[in-house]
Amino acid sequence: MVADSPGVAVGGAITRFPDLVRNPAANLVLGVLTYLGVAAVVPIALLLLSRTGQGPAVLGLRRPTWQDDVWPGLGIAASGWGVVWLAAVVLIAVAGPHNRLFVQVPVGHVPAYYVIYGLATSAITAVTEETLVSGYLLTRLEQLGWDPRRALLLSLTLRTSYHVYYGLGFLLTIPFGYFATRSFQKHKRLMRPIVAHFLYDAVLITIAVLAS
Repeated sequence: MVADSPGVAVGGAITRFPDLVRNPAANLVLGVLTYLGVAAVVPIALLLLSRTGQGPAVLGLRRPTWQDDVWPGLGIAASGWGVVWLAAVVLIAVAGPHNRLFVQVPVGHVPAYYVIYGLATSAITAVTEETLVSGYLLTRLEQLGWDPRRALLLSLTLRTSYHVYYGLGFLLTIPFGYFATRSFQKHKRLMRPIVAHFLYDAVLITIAVLAS
């Protein structure tokens, strides 16, 4: 599994990178600019939260520090990687001849500098997803009096729902989602799961690009 930001559908198949123009460098730039649209909802979510008193400071959305965000984020990402690889071994063994139920989004042969695209989309995905399913959703559910466990379950359901294009592989998105969600629930530091999400995706997609 690589970063959870697929590119475009070409000939009916989902591909990891966009195919907008023939020039690879121009394609990279246009792809990043196009993907920026994913984050369009972030300012809206932050504005709505600020209007009820949950500004950036309350959410823990600030400049990341090594002690409070980077090192804990790395720990969250590492925990996610470890559990995912163990779970993958078990799932593949159980699936046996039905391993086609796991869908691999193809990377294809791309220049090594497409790592830049991977890092950019990883950052956009991390900010967008954590702001919405952690910062906004969990805050609103807490205000509505939801039990933390119910809120966690709903957050995980939403996270996994938009990874179904992985087939059964969508189950492998649950461990990291759990760690990231619990981190925000416990510490109220939104920057920490954002850093963790970026590191998690960035490492996987960098490996995928360099190995292509």
